[in-house]
Amino acid sequence: MLKNVAAVLLDGVHPFELGVLSEVFGLDRSDDGLPVYDFAAVSAAGPTLPTHAGFTISTPFGLERLEEADLIAVPTGGDYSTRDYPEDLLEALRQAVDRGARVLSVCTGAFVLGAAGLLDGRRCTTHWRHTHVLARRHPKAIVDPDVLYVDEGQVITSAGTAAAIDACLHVVRQEHGPEVANHIARRMVVPPHRDGGQAQYIERPLPRTSCDTVGEVLAWMERHLDREMTVEQLADRAHMSPRTFARRFQQETGTTPYRWLLRQRVLLSQELLESTDETVDSIAGRAGFGNAAALRHHFLRTLDTTPNAYRRTFRGPVRPVRPVA
Repeated sequence: MLKNVAAVLLDGVHPFELGVLSEVFGLDRSDDGLPVYDFAAVSAAGPTLPTHAGFTISTPFGLERLEEADLIAVPTGGDYSTRDYPEDLLEALRQAVDRGARVLSVCTGAFVLGAAGLLDGRRCTTHWRHTHVLARRHPKAIVDPDVLYVDEGQVITSAGTAAAIDACLHVVRQEHGPEVANHIARRMVVPPHRDGGQAQYIERPLPRTSCDTVGEVLAWMERHLDREMTVEQLADRAHMSPRTFARRFQQETGTTPYRWLLRQRVLLSQELLESTDETVDSIAGRAGFGNAAALRHHFLRTLDTTPNAYRRTFRGPVRPVRPVA
């Protein structure tokens, strides 16, 4: 049973992410009949260290405090994706996992776990802006850029900022059951579980080519996403054979015509869901999906959420317009 939790800090730690850990594991909710954790903020850089927000944090606990922790959490901080880490911290994390403790990273805290070798051979995630860097720095890690968190048993990694709440509540749900996790979520005024993954939050600008071979065709495709189009038709527009066109397209965009077209249609759907009151059927037609069922299918496969759920997340409830008396 989870009883002892430590959040390990380096200079430049982000206060919000540390605050999430403190909120979930550091508050005494025994009056509500909820578990109480022995929680400590542990410094890996001396008794006083600066935060990313400009103020300092003082703590009497050093790395020796990690030896008794059931769960060690690593919140994110400035330049965590590029800096080096103290070897004594990395060794403490390895020893913790060896003795059966769990480790949890928030956002780019995953780079600390990666430096300790704890992501090798494991699925993991981090903030979507840094997933490619994590994969490059730790090629043995199996990086999933689309999820809010990944639970690999002893090693848990979460995406950016608020995904720390999702991961922490997940741990509570595992250890104490859904009733306890739901109660804590209500106290925090957050959903106990969020639908979808961080794919819906990723900024994906339209890919641009490095030369003009298929550039004009791409521009035409962008303007006519509502139309049916085949590789043969696109190749004819580019004055190439279908085989040559498909090869050039792959070289210049990094994907196939079908996948490129599908991604742009989803992007247009996202934009329309955020900025208009159009129905899902209407948006499906404008984006080239034909009908709402097809849009929902591809939206769910690409973003791991539904069009209506996405609209609620990024637009909020639409207020009814009251008639003027």
